[in-house]
Amino acid sequence: MRCRTSSGFRSLLGVGIAISSVVTVAGGQTAPPAPRAAAQSRPTPRANQLPRTADGKPDFNGFWQALNTAAWDIQDHSSSLVSFLGVPPGRGVVEGNEIPYTPAALEQKKANFAKRATDDPGFAKCLLPGVPRATYMPYPFEIIQDPTMIGIRYAFARAVRTIDLAGRSRDWLKGWPDFWMGDSRGKWEGDTLVVDVRKLDERSWFDHAGNFHSDALHVVERYTFIDRDHIQYEATIDDPNVFTRPWKMRMPLYRIIDRNFELLEWDCRFDQDSDKYKDAIPK
Repeated sequence: MRCRTSSGFRSLLGVGIAISSVVTVAGGQTAPPAPRAAAQSRPTPRANQLPRTADGKPDFNGFWQALNTAAWDIQDHSSSLVSFLGVPPGRGVVEGNEIPYTPAALEQKKANFAKRATDDPGFAKCLLPGVPRATYMPYPFEIIQDPTMIGIRYAFARAVRTIDLAGRSRDWLKGWPDFWMGDSRGKWEGDTLVVDVRKLDERSWFDHAGNFHSDALHVVERYTFIDRDHIQYEATIDDPNVFTRPWKMRMPLYRIIDRNFELLEWDCRFDQDSDKYKDAIPK
């Protein structure tokens, strides 16, 4: 692992804010045991008050992580000893556990699955995971927020993305190639951050099981606080070249509250190349 500073990323964002402090709960003297009914009561409103920025928007600043096995397979799956360090068993994150592939696309998905140990752009090749997979890779990420832009810095593959909140035009994107992490534009719907993601490179997969998309992929993400330390994440997937209808996945994201936590960026592609080429000198 390598630790990298985020100064360059912050300059790119133009975010003149420091990394938000992690949330801790101050301890006091131990109180006598409460009755069972009281122990199961919900936190008081003040203890569970949602964090907000100076302009009143939900404050997502901090470190987060999905705690599931969706990076291996976004549908229900059993364990396996093949492929990248094996596959842990897990429940799916797809609504209804069904992905509505066209017949031809389903055959491609099966072909991807058969070659997942070598062809998975994420786990096998260490390329940028794309959206939404970056959110549920088994590694943490940091959200850095200001009124006009949100930046997300992921531990895996040094991936970064910016979410424009200022409503700027997408006209400049015409003629440009697609991006591994896409182009993200956000807006607020009440206390929910809604992110429209387009221009996603078709080479990324949704998971290690070979679920895939084309360059027509359109993702709409929704970030909504459940409480101050949990975000409900939802992604609507629309790709008429691959699926017969739009479909959704959803999962909670957990705030990392360890006061000593650091986001250690893992450039596994660099490690792969270092191991492959050793001390070779480029010509």
